[in-house]
Amino acid sequence: MPRIATASEKKVIELLKLQTLSVTESRKRILQLFLERSGALSHGDIEKKAGELFDRVTIYRTLQTFVDRGLIHTIPSADNAIRYALCKDECSDGHHRHEHIHFVCTQCEQTFCLDEVVTPVIRLPKGY
Repeated sequence: MPRIATASEKKVIELLKLQTLSVTESRKRILQLFLERSGALSHGDIEKKAGELFDRVTIYRTLQTFVDRGLIHTIPSADNAIRYALCKDECSDGHHRHEHIHFVCTQCEQTFCLDEVVTPVIRLPKGY
C-alpha cells in the first residue's frame, strides 16, 4: 500500500514544483529541515541532520539551487560560516526582494531573520 504524504510533505512538494524544480529526496529533505526550524541553518547543521542520507556535494548543490531559485537566502556571519534561511513569498528566481537584519543569539548561537525591523537607509559620503 502506498504511503500517504503528510501535510508538511505536501507543502515541500508544492514549494519545489512552484519553482519548477524536480522533486528529489535530497531537495525534499533539506527543504523540510528549513520548514521545521525557525532560525537559519549552516551547511554543517544540514550535514548533521541529513548527512547520512546525502553527501556534502549534494547538500551544497541543493542549497545553491535553492538560493538561485529564491527559496532560501544566505546570511554571512562573523565566523565566515554562511547560514541559510527561508525566503518570504516575494523572492523568486534569484531575485531576493527582502532587506532585513539578522539576530544572532549568543546563548544558543542561532541566527534569526528579523523581517519586521525596517532597515535604515544610510547615505555614504561621495567616494565610498
